[in-house]
Amino acid sequence: MNIEEEIFEKAEVDFNKLLNYGFKEENNIYKYSKNIMNNSFKVDITITKSGTILGKIYDLSFGDEYVVFRNDENIGSFSKKVKNEYEKILKDIKLKCFKSKNFMYDQSNRITELIKKKYDDDPLFEWKKFPGYAVFKNKINKKWYGIIMNIDKSKLDKKLNGKIEIIVIKIDPKEIKKLLKQNGFYLAYHMNKNNWITIVLDDTITDNYIMTLIDKSYLFTLKNKY
Repeated sequence: MNIEEEIFEKAEVDFNKLLNYGFKEENNIYKYSKNIMNNSFKVDITITKSGTILGKIYDLSFGDEYVVFRNDENIGSFSKKVKNEYEKILKDIKLKCFKSKNFMYDQSNRITELIKKKYDDDPLFEWKKFPGYAVFKNKINKKWYGIIMNIDKSKLDKKLNGKIEIIVIKIDPKEIKKLLKQNGFYLAYHMNKNNWITIVLDDTITDNYIMTLIDKSYLFTLKNKY
């Protein structure tokens, strides 16, 4: 994860605020520049309509892009100062032009809103060690019917890598076998694989279909035993 991804991991841009902040819009791309380190370096930041943030630093003495600050293993004291100045700008933009989201992925946030609308249940972030993990509990009996987690894709498929958000829900074992044949479904992560299943929240599966399965999981919390 790079600096930009880390700082803006759970943030949603407000484009109107970007313009008020000083960004200029060109062909649906928002651009911002600022000199730092006594005008020795220039920071260029671009934000696309999809919310992708890209940042570059240029050494104005040579006119070249300055990339040393991104190498954490061999970064020197001067490069650390440059990095700190850059991070200050990013954090100020986040503070003034972005709003916080519960999760990284749009689908994760949409599903959360649908659960709230239907069951009036908010995601409960109960683990300091895993700040991206949130559980959904039935208010009546406190039984879990879903948990959203951000994990590395390799946990689901060793051939993949990179972060992914998932929801793990309870499903009839007979249905699990059928679902696992479809894209976007995996064996339950960190739950009993006999009656729980993992769903990736990257829009591989529609919101409506996921909610249909969450409804089934919720119904299990109303039964005395599975």
